[in-house]
Amino acid sequence: MFSRRTPAPGGANRLTRALASRRSPWVDLTATNPTAVSLGVDTSSALALLADPGGARYAPDPRGIEGARRAVSAYYAGRGAALAPGRVVLTASSSEAYGWLFKLLCEPGEAVLVPAPSYPLLDALAALEGVGLRRYPLAAEEGWAVDASRVASEVERVEAAGGRVAAVVVVNPNNPTGTSVGRDAWRVLDALAARHGFALVSDEVFLDYRFKTLEDEVRVAASEPGEALVFSLGGLSKAAALPQLKLGWIAAAGPEPLLAEALERLEWIADSYLSVATPVQLALGPLLERGAEAAAALRARIEANDATLRAAFPPGGGVSVAPLLAGWSAVVRVPAVEAEEELVLRLLGDHGVLVHPGYFFEFPHEAFLVASLLPAEGVFRDGVARLAAGLRAGPARPGPG
Repeated sequence: MFSRRTPAPGGANRLTRALASRRSPWVDLTATNPTAVSLGVDTSSALALLADPGGARYAPDPRGIEGARRAVSAYYAGRGAALAPGRVVLTASSSEAYGWLFKLLCEPGEAVLVPAPSYPLLDALAALEGVGLRRYPLAAEEGWAVDASRVASEVERVEAAGGRVAAVVVVNPNNPTGTSVGRDAWRVLDALAARHGFALVSDEVFLDYRFKTLEDEVRVAASEPGEALVFSLGGLSKAAALPQLKLGWIAAAGPEPLLAEALERLEWIADSYLSVATPVQLALGPLLERGAEAAAALRARIEANDATLRAAFPPGGGVSVAPLLAGWSAVVRVPAVEAEEELVLRLLGDHGVLVHPGYFFEFPHEAFLVASLLPAEGVFRDGVARLAAGLRAGPARPGPG
């Protein structure tokens, strides 16, 4: 009776079950909701912007109200990227943007390539659209950078098996590694996409959270001249720390007439949903301007918590903390003396601290932990102290006999 695109009930993993059964409190170092981490930024002014009287009238534009699309263009212009409003389509979220792009680009069963490690939500989004997800590796020894030759190898494998790659996703900057796509790698990807007839999707939701910017980084892929069809994703969730207001966007680029056809087809998809509320569209310009304050507060929080984490695990020890390049996550490499899942369960059960195991993000081998850098600084210090104590304690040794 039910679609295989949705999971059967009762499939919760061990960590989820452990959390559900735990009765004593714990420190959550997986929290990534900016509205729930005591940021100290007044959100009442943002909510007041939704009271524009024009929001009482429903006159939808499938691509999004023109004034809102102009606000997105202005947002990009402030970051040195030229993207005309006519190349912008509004969505209710980045997740919806992925869904629309998979509808636009993929026949059922065709392949979408995504990086590993990366955010696990992509699996669910691809499954819901009946798309086959394939991974191309980001190598630890190469600093988790995108290597276009690894993408090319995966494309060749798919085609050799009689399949087709419909799109290649880059998460730029990557979540959780924080690495961005270099311009040389992007040029090779662009040429590869044009040659094999697939699109490039650049998830840039962490655009405003780069802490170490390199000169050759691609910041906004849809503003780069190239041969292939390209889509850049962004939204209020990260740009203004307002995930509850549910507005994202797709910015498109590519050669004509391919770009014009893509936008026309996207408009048809958008018209079938009309999912973005009018009040948030009318308020988008001021919300993005206000978002600079929230982003600054978040950046200060992230850098302070990163310093706390590094102080707990200085260089030269058995535990290493990856450089803070971009995003909201810290990647911690630990000695592989126990399986990641067992380690995370032990840290929760014995020390009352929750972190993610690296395999959630498809790290290529053990042992990695991923922690959010968003919690309030006092909470984070407590969590890091518990984490350090748990790692020092090590796994329980079997008794004699």
